[in-house]
Amino acid sequence: MFQIFTSRAFVLRVFLPALVVLWLAVSLSACSGSQAAPESTFVLLDGSSKSTADFKGKVTLVNFWATSCVTCVAEMPKLIATHQKYARQGYDTVAVAMSYDPPSYVVNYTETRQLPFKVAIDNTGSIAKAWGDVSLTPTTYLLNKRGEVVKQYVGEPDFAALHQLIEKLLAET
Repeated sequence: MFQIFTSRAFVLRVFLPALVVLWLAVSLSACSGSQAAPESTFVLLDGSSKSTADFKGKVTLVNFWATSCVTCVAEMPKLIATHQKYARQGYDTVAVAMSYDPPSYVVNYTETRQLPFKVAIDNTGSIAKAWGDVSLTPTTYLLNKRGEVVKQYVGEPDFAALHQLIEKLLAET
């Protein structure tokens, strides 16, 4: 009896096709539609706040980062350039500093680098938790004009591919 389940013929005839069907189902469901961005309120450095609902109508990049993260600091000039390239076309950026990042460091970094986009501090960690329990930085989400997550990046994105995707999303009505 056990020989049937471990035989090569069984694996090739039953298990492998089942595995392929499962892989296709997962792939198609991942590509079939975007998921709404989590409802969150971002408290910005200037004291104002923005909610996820405020992102609708714009293509928005939400970047979780920390001043102590080498990759975050390295990618920041590219985030700035991306923001400046597309801001007039309906693109926005929100940089969310992690809860463990001292607020004075975030303010200093933002001011000395003259970041041209919104910067929020996630003091309690609730925003990172809502966005999939973000713990690795940088973690970046790209939202379409409907406020849906189109792409998630862990680590520095391929900026050429990111720019192509932004342009595609900006062109959508």
